[in-house]
Amino acid sequence: MSNTEKKLDVICLGAAVVDIPLRPVSRDIFDIESYPVDRIAMSVGGDAMNEATIISRLGFKTGIIACIGDDAAGQFILRSCEKDNIDVEGIKIDPTIDTSMNIGLVTDDGERTFVTNRNGSLWKENIEHVDFEKMKQAKILSLASIFNCPLLDGKTLVKIFKEAKAAGMTITADMIKPRLGETLDDIREALSYVDYFFPNFDEACLMTGETEESKVADKLFECGVKNVIMKIGKRGCYIRNAAGAMIVPACKGVTAIDTIGAGDNFASGFISALLQGKDIRDCGIYANCTAAISVQYVGATTGVQNKEMVEEMLEKYKKDYIL
Repeated sequence: MSNTEKKLDVICLGAAVVDIPLRPVSRDIFDIESYPVDRIAMSVGGDAMNEATIISRLGFKTGIIACIGDDAAGQFILRSCEKDNIDVEGIKIDPTIDTSMNIGLVTDDGERTFVTNRNGSLWKENIEHVDFEKMKQAKILSLASIFNCPLLDGKTLVKIFKEAKAAGMTITADMIKPRLGETLDDIREALSYVDYFFPNFDEACLMTGETEESKVADKLFECGVKNVIMKIGKRGCYIRNAAGAMIVPACKGVTAIDTIGAGDNFASGFISALLQGKDIRDCGIYANCTAAISVQYVGATTGVQNKEMVEEMLEKYKKDYIL
C-alpha cells in the first residue's frame, strides 16, 4: 500500500489511560478524615492517547493502538476518542485486565506524586495487542514512549518496527525514563529503525551517560537514529542528523503553569509538521509552538484545540525571531 493509498496519516502506539488529578493536597492528607479538594474529575491520558488527540485536532487522520479493559474507564477512553475523531479499530479490549488509572496528588506549589496500578493495562500491553494490519494503514507510526509499556521492550519493538518499515512507514518515537532499569543497549537495535526520536535532555543524559548536549545527541545518532530531536526545555530543541546539528529556540514570553504532557504535544506538533511537508527546522519550530500552548493550560490535552491556535503561535514566533 503506497502512502497515497493509506487510510490514516498517523497511528499512535502506546498507553491510553484515565487520569484523576487531585489538587491541591497537602502532606497531612492522612491526618484529616474527609479531605476537600477543588475538583475531582476523570480525564484521558497516556502518551499514545495524548498524541492521537492533539494530532487529530491539528487536522490529520489519526488512529491509536493500545489495550484497555472491559470496564467503565475503558469506555470513557473510547468516548473521548469518538469526540476527537480518533480511529479506535486498533484498540484491543481485554476483559482479563483493568484499564490503567492514575491518581495524581498535586500540592499548592506544584509538587506531584502518582498512585498507579502495576497490574493495569499499561503494564500488561504487549505484542499480542498490536494489530499489525491496522498499523500498516498509516503513513507514520508513532511509538509514543519507549519504556512506558514495559512489555513493549527492545526486542518487541524491533519486530514491530520491521513490520512498519516493510509497509513503507516513517517511524517516530519518544521515550520516558526506564521503569525497569533498561539501558541504551536494550533499545539500540530498535533505535536503528527510528526516523525521528524525541527524548528530553535529562532522559537522554541518563541513557547515554553523557552530559553535554552535543555528545548526548551524537551518541543517540550513532545508534542509527536518522534524526535526533532532543527537547532542551526553555531553550527549545536540539536537532542532530547527517547534515549536522542545530538548536531551534523555544517560543518567547511563555509562562508555564503545567508541563505535564508537554513532550507529547511537542511530538504531536513535529509529526503534524512532517505531514505538512515542512523541513526539519520548521518542524522543530512547529513542535515548539505546539508545546508552548500546552504548558499554558492545566492538563495534557486542554491547551491545543485546533490548528488555528498553533498557526497563531507560529506567527508570533516568526515576528519574535524576525523569520
